[in-house]
Amino acid sequence: MDPLTDPMERIAAALERMSPAPLAAPDFGAEAFVWHTDPERLEPVAKVSRVDISLLVGVNRSRDTLLTNTLQFAKGLPANNALLWGARGMGKSSLVKAVHAKVRAEGHDLKLVELQREDLPTVARLMDILRDAPHQFILFCDDLSFSHDDQHYKSLKAVLDGGVAGRPDNVVLYATSNRRHLMPRDMIENERSSAINPSEAVEEKVSLSDRFGLWLGFHPCSQDEYLDMIRGYCAAYDLSVSEEELQAEAIEWQATRGSRSGRVAWQFFTDLAGRKGISLG
Repeated sequence: MDPLTDPMERIAAALERMSPAPLAAPDFGAEAFVWHTDPERLEPVAKVSRVDISLLVGVNRSRDTLLTNTLQFAKGLPANNALLWGARGMGKSSLVKAVHAKVRAEGHDLKLVELQREDLPTVARLMDILRDAPHQFILFCDDLSFSHDDQHYKSLKAVLDGGVAGRPDNVVLYATSNRRHLMPRDMIENERSSAINPSEAVEEKVSLSDRFGLWLGFHPCSQDEYLDMIRGYCAAYDLSVSEEELQAEAIEWQATRGSRSGRVAWQFFTDLAGRKGISLG
């Protein structure tokens, strides 16, 4: 029978045309990558946006714990997945990037791969790419959380638990979130109060955070810590300002923002540096 007239041959040819082309082996020469979909690819990052680890004030315990865990991993030793949770603007994502830079500075060719929450359904294919690469990877998911009807958490479980194949030995997951259990407390309580079996209603989602071996909490900073952050930025960029001026303006700045955090401290310092004619480039 002529293949052009055979219905099965035509269907097979059509499916072959529709199937995505196999992913080309990426060049792992860069130190950091962003995972993109449509089409799926690892895009190298020319310059990672980060601050030096010495400028992260008020998070000493979390800094030391994450750095130790990351060094173990970079050396090929056992290491845990880590969840950095807590107050906004207190340096959770900055710490991940700063620790990555610190470990690389100590001679370990550790790679950082950023994964967006909405791209979690494609994580299995990403893991297949990383599994076969001759490098150690931090898989970094920033601002992670799930709503009531969000099913993306099932894809994340595949990363944490590894499924049948297991999590690749050369991949560790670091995630940041404002929520310790990755879902709003009111949703947890609502599901418990309305479910036929309250204990099972939220267990699957709440237990997701239990799969992270490290929980690192970030809490609102004190006024002294806030001022210390700004002093550290001034010293790092050689910005000269009197202590009286710094305190008066920094306290007024945080009062207008209604909060104190590392992010607010950096925003004040950026304004101060601009007014003093100091470049931050």
